[in-house]
Order: sequence, then C-alpha cells, then structure tokens
Amino acid sequence: MRYILLICEDETAAQGASAAEGEAMMADYGKFGDEMGKRGVLKTGERLRPTTDATTVQVRDGKVLTSDGPFAETKEQIGGFYLVDCKDVDEAIEVAAKIPGARIGTIEVRPIWEM
Repeated sequence: MRYILLICEDETAAQGASAAEGEAMMADYGKFGDEMGKRGVLKTGERLRPTTDATTVQVRDGKVLTSDGPFAETKEQIGGFYLVDCKDVDEAIEVAAKIPGARIGTIEVRPIWEM
C-alpha cells in the first residue's frame, strides 16, 4: 500500500541552526534516502520551498481567487514529503520514524486513496 509521509516542522526553526547542524541534517536525509531506496519502499520524495513562496488557490462562484502563502496559520508547515510503498501502516510508521525531521517536527503518515 502506498503512503505519503508529510514532513511538518516550524520552518523558522532552521534559521537558528548552525551551518554544521544543517549539513549534518542533510547528511542524515541522504542516509535515509539510501537506506529506504535499497529497502525498496521509497518511491519518490521532494523538499518544498518555504511557505513565503506559496500561492493558495480557491475557486468561488466560478472565480479563481489567489493569495500569497498558506491558507491557514499553523505552527508547523509542510516542508517536504516521501511517497513510500509499504506492506501496511505499521511499516509506514516505522519508516516515518526514521525520517530525520521526525526529531524536530512531525511526520504525518497518510494512506494514498487509490482511484
């Protein structure tokens, strides 16, 4: 079954990290990607630009409305994701727990609704 693992964290928290801490985190993400790729569960993953680069789109009464940034104010923002193919939710949770961002934020594990 496929799951999306949403990496949610306070995007301003990274601003307080030292260059060495940032490099160590990126190295940990590299190791995670290598491990999960070899295991065969990792299908894709991407890092997202910050919410300051986001545009929110809504359609109301046939009109397209846009605004800068996210629709809702939150303490944590989606900073990236992984798409994994796991045998069940327990394996997806186990994989999510290995994402380095889980140490400083939250990983939302959500099953893909196959259509």
